Amino acid sequence: MTASTPDPHSDVPGRIMARETAEQPAVLRRLLEQGAPAIRRVAEQIAARGPRFVLLAARGTSDNAALYAKYLIEIRLGLPCGLTSMSTTTAYGARPDLTDVLVITVSQSGGSPDLVASTRAAREAGALTLAVTNNPDSPLAAVSEYHVDILAGPEKALPATKTYTASVLALYLFVEGLRGGDGAAAQVLPDLAEGLLARQGEIRALAARYRFAERMVITSRGYGYPTAKEAALKLMETSYIPALSYSGADLLHGPLAMVDNVSPVIAVVTDGKGGEALQPVLDRLRGRGADLVVIGPANRVERASAGFVLPTEGVPEELQPVLEIIPLQLLAYEVTIARGQDPDAPRALAKVTETR
Repeated sequence: MTASTPDPHSDVPGRIMARETAEQPAVLRRLLEQGAPAIRRVAEQIAARGPRFVLLAARGTSDNAALYAKYLIEIRLGLPCGLTSMSTTTAYGARPDLTDVLVITVSQSGGSPDLVASTRAAREAGALTLAVTNNPDSPLAAVSEYHVDILAGPEKALPATKTYTASVLALYLFVEGLRGGDGAAAQVLPDLAEGLLARQGEIRALAARYRFAERMVITSRGYGYPTAKEAALKLMETSYIPALSYSGADLLHGPLAMVDNVSPVIAVVTDGKGGEALQPVLDRLRGRGADLVVIGPANRVERASAGFVLPTEGVPEELQPVLEIIPLQLLAYEVTIARGQDPDAPRALAKVTETR
C-alpha cells in the first residue's frame, strides 16, 4: 500500500476504488489458474460449431472490453466482427437472421435489461450466444447458451477497475481457445501488474499536471484504442474532466484542430504495429506544441513532454492493454483525489445501470 492509498477499512474517499485496483494482480492470477480451463472448454465447443461472423454487445466499461475483443477476433481469427446497436432489437424490434453468428455479450453484472433482451432475441434468431460476466447467476448468463465467469469477485466502487482487466484477459483466453492456443503468453501479466501498482508515486506526480485541466484528449491506435476509450471514461466519471478519446487516425480527420499547448494529450502507445501506426500522429501533436504524455515503451516515452514507461519487453502487443490501463486507472484516482472528490461515488451514477 502506497503512502497516498487509503486504508480500505477507513472512511477516506477513494478507499474502495484503491482496494479494488490493488486486487488486479490476484484477480488475473485467479483467472489464469482457475478460470482458464473452463474458458478453453467453452471456446472448443463454440469453435466446433464454426461461427461465420461475430457480434459483440456491451455498455460502458464492458463496451471497451468488447472493442478490444473486436480487434482480437479480426486480427487473430480473421473473422468479420461488429459491435451491435442493441436498440435496433430492443427499441425497433428488428430481427435479423443470425444463423451461425456468434453473439458475445460482455457485462460486469449481467443485469441490464437491454443486454438480456437483445441476447434472448439473438438466440431466438439462430445465434450462438456467449455471456462474459462477473456473475454466473445473472439474468444474462441464464438466457445465454454459454457463459464465461471472469472471477473478479465483488466490485463495490462505481468506477470499474478489476472487472475491466479481468474481462479483457477472459476475452483474450477465449479467442486463444477458439484458435487452438493455450494462452500461455498471459502468465507474465500478474507479476507485471504488481510492478505497475508499486509505481503509484510516479502517477501521483503525473496527476499534478491535470489537477486543473479543463479538457483532455486521449488517443491510440490498434489494440491500444480501447484503452484510450476506457481511460477517458474513468477520468470523466471520477474527476468530471471532459476527456475525449480518439483513434489516432480519427484525430487527424478534424479534432486535431482543437489541440493546443494548454489541453493535455495522453497517447497510449503499444509496442508493436499499433504504436508504429500512431507515430505520425505523435509527430503532428508535437508540431502543434501539445502537452504530450505517452504511456508506453521507453523509446516512445523519452520523446514526450512526460510519460509512464510500460514493461512491454516479451509481452505480445495483444496483451499489453491489460497493463496499459492500470496506470491510467491510478491517474483517474489520483486526479480525482487531488481535486477534492471521491472516486468511489461519482455523482448521478449507479453501479448497475439498467438501460432498455
